[in-house]
Amino acid sequence: MLSCNIDYNENKKVSMTSIELDMIQTAGIGALALIVGMILTRKVSFLQKFCVPSPVSGGIIFSFLTLALYGWCDIEVSFDGTLKDVFMLAFFTSVGFQSDLKVIKQGGRLLVIMLTLLVVIIVLQNLMPMGITRFMGVDPLIGMAAGSISMTGGHGTAGGFASVLEGMGLHGAGTIGMAAATFGLIAGSMIGGPLAEKIVRTKLTHEQMQPHDEDIDPAMAGIESDEASPTGRTKRVSTNEQEFQQYAKAAYCILLVMGGGTLMSWLLAKTGITFPTYFGALILAAIVRNSIGFVSYKDDGKWENAEKLLDMERIVSVGNICLSMFLGMAMISLRLWELQSLALPLIVILISQVIMMALFAYFVAFPMLGRNYDAAVLCAGMCGFGLGATPNAMANMSAVCYKYRYTVKPFLIVPIIGAMFADLINTGMITLFLNLITSI
Repeated sequence: MLSCNIDYNENKKVSMTSIELDMIQTAGIGALALIVGMILTRKVSFLQKFCVPSPVSGGIIFSFLTLALYGWCDIEVSFDGTLKDVFMLAFFTSVGFQSDLKVIKQGGRLLVIMLTLLVVIIVLQNLMPMGITRFMGVDPLIGMAAGSISMTGGHGTAGGFASVLEGMGLHGAGTIGMAAATFGLIAGSMIGGPLAEKIVRTKLTHEQMQPHDEDIDPAMAGIESDEASPTGRTKRVSTNEQEFQQYAKAAYCILLVMGGGTLMSWLLAKTGITFPTYFGALILAAIVRNSIGFVSYKDDGKWENAEKLLDMERIVSVGNICLSMFLGMAMISLRLWELQSLALPLIVILISQVIMMALFAYFVAFPMLGRNYDAAVLCAGMCGFGLGATPNAMANMSAVCYKYRYTVKPFLIVPIIGAMFADLINTGMITLFLNLITSI
């Protein structure tokens, strides 16, 4: 229910009107922001170029509107985040379902190297801002909010950890994280292509640039799973009733694991370690995905592998719908006026993150990945998902390949990293760092 409260502020000598929106109204405005963003993305080439998600482009308009109401009209709008948290939990549950450990065996050496580099990036993204905040004498949690939470994690993880950081004492954690994630989204798209271009021009020979007729590495065969490579998904023809049943089953699977995840979260809380609210469901979904293949059931007299019960394409689709709604509601809830006092340290941290990512990709990742054309393309993708999201990584690699030549492996590996492992690894590392901060 919408309600208004009037508070008197002695410092401003004005009456501040507070408008409180309930969870249904908040969800409705979040959906409106999503629709506005979809329209903008279709019309504005800048948003397409930098792969800005529709909920972000639409939601930022509403957050600037609430900023204008606060600054010019002395009206403070607050939103109920109940349903936002439910959508967030559903999305991260779908992420857990995508964490197929069998892919590591299939991915071979290059995938293992990329996962190792991802861990190093996440550690650096948290260590560096903590050092900067210590030097500048500000709360280290600000560094965490602008660290791997918003860089590698993006908007989804930034929103997911907002309540954790708020509970640890960081006021405006959600706004800081979302602002940093938006900056990273654009920065990751801006530096990825030029960095790969420089590598190609200065570090590769003419022979290295020539396409090879050799077959795809057998270790990479079969990696093009539906959830890992959306462009490779097959089109299925089915009736409306069949589609309904498939999406309903996917939604039921997510809800079932979400429910069980609450028990997992309760058990994790007993350890005394701080975990995000979604971590229990994410871990349980990963356990289900990787253990269900050992279970069989009888159907029409035949024994079937239970893994067939998981329709991963629909689970991913339902998760993405929930992510869009979560981001829409999170973006409209931004309290941009809270960034004013944090502008300088936040800018310093974010610029440092971009410089670190560029130097790491150029001097560390490229040599470790093989010093060849595939390595150059992977570095472009690394800048994309290390500062932004998997779509940014794909766009960066596509731009490089469009100018030079297409290569297969990067387009198989990067979606797997982004879809299956980035959030899982990042959540674990963030949890470790946050608990280290509280113990100091």
